[in-house]
Amino acid sequence: MPSKFGFFITGTDTEVGKTLVSGALILKLQKQHPLVGAYKPVVAGLQEINGQLQNEDLVTLSIASTYLSTLDNANQQICPYQLSTPAAPHLVSQAQNIHLSYEVMLSTYKQMAEKTDAMIVEGVGGFKVPFHDGKNSADFAKDIELPVILVIGMKLGCINHALLTIEAIEQRGLVLAGWVANCSNDMQLLDENIATLKTLIQAPLLGVIPKLNQSEIKTPYSKEALIKAASFIQLPSDFSTRA
Repeated sequence: MPSKFGFFITGTDTEVGKTLVSGALILKLQKQHPLVGAYKPVVAGLQEINGQLQNEDLVTLSIASTYLSTLDNANQQICPYQLSTPAAPHLVSQAQNIHLSYEVMLSTYKQMAEKTDAMIVEGVGGFKVPFHDGKNSADFAKDIELPVILVIGMKLGCINHALLTIEAIEQRGLVLAGWVANCSNDMQLLDENIATLKTLIQAPLLGVIPKLNQSEIKTPYSKEALIKAASFIQLPSDFSTRA
């Protein structure tokens, strides 16, 4: 692939903390790689941020990356399809007569990857969110061939969601580099659930992010919130020194 190094970040569901973890990983990668880029094939949901209609995930990724923050129209360069309504992308795009071209998604990713030393690619919702052309987010992960990091939103049902997602990742021949437990909800028997996941998942636990306070979970995430999240996680040791 054009990028020398990177990870694909997926989650057990939507709203489990993929963007928080993606931003935190960008900060950690920047200590080893001068130019760290970010990419997301499609986003759904725009709001007024700093006087412009923007997507909060893309703003967060741009805030995290010193490289992206220097680019004109960085959000356009890291995501080719930005849909206004926060709903399933394939349905929103159909309603708005927008075709989600899989080839455009791949080519735009490659353009960013060619300019950088490392990449963080954030998936869309869960692992198999559908696009058009019979393709989905899992296909995109397979085609770019980056090791996968799974964000597990710690809540009731997360063990099943995590194991099914890992099964889908491994069926595609992808490498699960590690997983992150994001404790954004108040969960009964939290420590016991994390211990169970550690027993059932062969890939390493990269960190446990505790529940952040109200100011820290405000999106787009602040640089301070990303720094705090980064303090609780580590890069996968088997991949952290590759170039």
